[in-house]
Amino acid sequence: MSDSAEFDRFADNYDECLNDALAASGETKQFFARARVEWLAKSLKEMRQSARGALDYGCGTGDTTLLLREILGSESVIGLDVSTRSLERARARHGSRACFLTFADYSPDGSIDVVYCNGVFHHIPVTERADAIRNIGKCLRPGGIFGLWENNPWNPGTQYVMHKCEFDHDAVKISPPEAGRLLRAGGFEVLRTDFRFFFPRALKMMRPAESLLTKVPLGGQYQVLARKPLQ
Repeated sequence: MSDSAEFDRFADNYDECLNDALAASGETKQFFARARVEWLAKSLKEMRQSARGALDYGCGTGDTTLLLREILGSESVIGLDVSTRSLERARARHGSRACFLTFADYSPDGSIDVVYCNGVFHHIPVTERADAIRNIGKCLRPGGIFGLWENNPWNPGTQYVMHKCEFDHDAVKISPPEAGRLLRAGGFEVLRTDFRFFFPRALKMMRPAESLLTKVPLGGQYQVLARKPLQ
């Protein structure tokens, strides 16, 4: 994964950088974060899947980590990140309600019910992505769920946002088929891929139709839902 120093540079103005890049959508990072976690929660409910223990893989400053507790109803929430400065801010904001650790300080014990990850893998060097998938597998209990969210390189709006976002300039995008292959190679069972975020705020009256478009590969982001085998 990108080293700590790279993301330490953005820890104090991460929200401003991201919201500036997202301005064309008419929404803020919190809108997208909440919608992602709500979609994951919906997916878990349909599967009757427990989310008592959740992990935010690449938590940044921790705002989404708290949404896992709020929306998934998780009793125990852990946020992991490479940036020590981002983790300092996460602890200052949310340390009473979640545990925030560097990857080096966390020892996977195979007890986590759900791992959430958004926009992290395009920052992980291609040669290191398989190791990251294996580490996530070690975090999850047998039958646990991994919700992998990534930016859709097939969406022009997403391309524009990543071009504008200062900390995404060196990102290596990952396509939905690539993400699926990576998960399968890491021993996961891919359950489904859903596409979300088709309409900007200016067209928000059309957003109710998004639930009918989840298999149309043009949404701004996609979630690959995968399960760790029971054995």
